[in-house]
Amino acid sequence: MKIRIIAEAGVNHNGDLALAKRLVDIAKKSGSDIVKFQTFKADRLVTLNAPKAKYQQVDNENESQFQMLEKLQISESMHLELLAYCNNVGIKFLSTPFDIESADFLSSIGQTLFKIPSGEITNYPYLRHVARIAGEVILSSGASTLNEIGSALDILYKNGQRPESVTVLHCTSAYPAPMNDVNLLAIKEIKDKFNINVGYSDHTLGIEIAIAAVALGATTIEKHFTLDHNLSGPDQKTSLEPNELIKMVESIRNIEIALGSGNKSPKQSEFENLNLIRKSIVAKSNIFAGEVFSNENLTTKRPGNGLSPMHWESVIGKIAIRNFEIDELIDLE
Repeated sequence: MKIRIIAEAGVNHNGDLALAKRLVDIAKKSGSDIVKFQTFKADRLVTLNAPKAKYQQVDNENESQFQMLEKLQISESMHLELLAYCNNVGIKFLSTPFDIESADFLSSIGQTLFKIPSGEITNYPYLRHVARIAGEVILSSGASTLNEIGSALDILYKNGQRPESVTVLHCTSAYPAPMNDVNLLAIKEIKDKFNINVGYSDHTLGIEIAIAAVALGATTIEKHFTLDHNLSGPDQKTSLEPNELIKMVESIRNIEIALGSGNKSPKQSEFENLNLIRKSIVAKSNIFAGEVFSNENLTTKRPGNGLSPMHWESVIGKIAIRNFEIDELIDLE
């Protein structure tokens, strides 16, 4: 199964269309399947005096969350330019809506896959609306319980979605996420509980946790990336730089191949080594015709193109039909 990789540009464009297009180019070069942005209007997302999260205070701790977000929102015309640019470059455009009006706008420009951010998992009217207009839903579950995931899924299912059209992303809503809070085994718990595709939205530093998530069964990986850690903006420091994103995608593609079918059997590349690593029953010393095979005159050595040691008990006690020199493969006929 091909792992879907979402390169999350988010708000790392800082409201600059040229920078946003450079992020698209990086996502395409990395081999990611999707480049994702965020669609919102600050006045529909937060109150005027809502404080910033601690990680968002990296640039200006005195401004409100509203003031910060107002600088990071992108216009409808910029969305259209980015969509056209993505189509031209050859990578799928996606944006996360943070309110119902933004979801409707994205639907109006042809978006059918909708990513629901972790903060909206308890937003009933938003969940209901997105379920009704989406062809497919990715539901992020940062800071949520199994019961909250279940309640959100119930809303999605009651409003047109099906289990096969929904992917839940395990996520830790901390920036960066501490290793002891990642809890990757929750991927399996969510899958077993809801019998649904499960992915992982990674907020840790580095790339190894996203790669490990694939080995644990994640079918979608989402990871923030940036042009440069030193740019201003709330997510820059915890995002991958271009070479890191490329390495992550390359590693995931290798894991994707290495996972295989799950059916345990020798593979083609193993056959040429099979007889070289296995052993056969051989003469431990010179054995003469008529002598009884025993634990004293037999042993096992490579190569494995003779009688398998698994026949040891049936060989012991048999009579040698001819002479065998030391190290010669034993045969009974």
